[in-house]
Amino acid sequence: MYGTDTVKIMTGHPYEVTIGSGILSHIGELLPQRSPCIAALVSDDIVDHLYGNEVTAALQDYGYTVYHFVFPHGEENKNMEQLSSLLSFLAESHLSRSDLIVALGGGVTGDLAGLAAAIYLRGIEYVQIPTTFLAAIDSSVGGKTAVDLPEGKNLVGAFWQPMAVICDTATFATLPENVFIDGTAEAIKYGVLADPQMFELLSGADFREHLGQIIRRSVAIKGDFVHDDERDTGSRQLLNLGHTIGHAIEQCSSYTVAHGHAVSIGMVIIAKAAAATGICDSAVPQMIETALANNHLPTRCDYSLARLVDVIQTDKKRRGDIISLVVPERIGHCRLHKINVAEMASFIEPGLK
Repeated sequence: MYGTDTVKIMTGHPYEVTIGSGILSHIGELLPQRSPCIAALVSDDIVDHLYGNEVTAALQDYGYTVYHFVFPHGEENKNMEQLSSLLSFLAESHLSRSDLIVALGGGVTGDLAGLAAAIYLRGIEYVQIPTTFLAAIDSSVGGKTAVDLPEGKNLVGAFWQPMAVICDTATFATLPENVFIDGTAEAIKYGVLADPQMFELLSGADFREHLGQIIRRSVAIKGDFVHDDERDTGSRQLLNLGHTIGHAIEQCSSYTVAHGHAVSIGMVIIAKAAAATGICDSAVPQMIETALANNHLPTRCDYSLARLVDVIQTDKKRRGDIISLVVPERIGHCRLHKINVAEMASFIEPGLK
């Protein structure tokens, strides 16, 4: 018998995040009760090779008809062209509103499949099956779906909550080390936002023996923010700690710097900037930088202030001339700091030193 843990996400469309090890082969029984239908299984070429057959068999055992959509891996393929191809695939496969999409993979897959689910037939149900640490604790939960434009990251998207999230931690064993630690940056972010004890755990000894606990706590923290502000107009924006600058770094690198690595650098820059302006104590940036470095995450930016600011001009969180930055006040508490875009350069410059 397999064991699972669950976290309830209380949105307008409530659902459960199920966490366990070795549960991919039980996907069919773990899905919420529904009549057998078509399941469009969406994954990239790497994940499909590793787990596509196992998930297909598990769904077929419960009466689902499974069609596969496989696309090339990588953030550069989270674009309008792949979205169009996926939508055509769904139509050619005759999916109806009583059918569903199953997103099997990391954040790119979840974002792409989720956006297709949001707009195909004006919305059908979908399931997230994250196979990376980062997707498990971040992108699979909360209903943000998107693809990138050449002008910026996640500029085309929709809020569309999944019907369920099923996380098999055994899939993390096949991750390259740099992909696994990509998720560690997001876990550390949750510690800085809301849990000093988890931050301390992540900062020191190998936390992987506590992986289930870390995932559950991270998902619960995110779930609380999503419950309070599902449409991302207020407190949920705190989840963007490190992301405004992180997204700019990703775009400057043509997405050769992975998301978690970019967020890691972004957190250090924003913490140093906050300390320079007296928002937080000078010890806070060093604590964050040490935690990230101990987990082999980058803390230095290779791009100029001018390049970063130029990209931030197109950030989707901008409201007219105002952009909200997430700044730490202490470990376990952050706040939104609204500044004029014209002041961005002078504000973050100390963070690059």
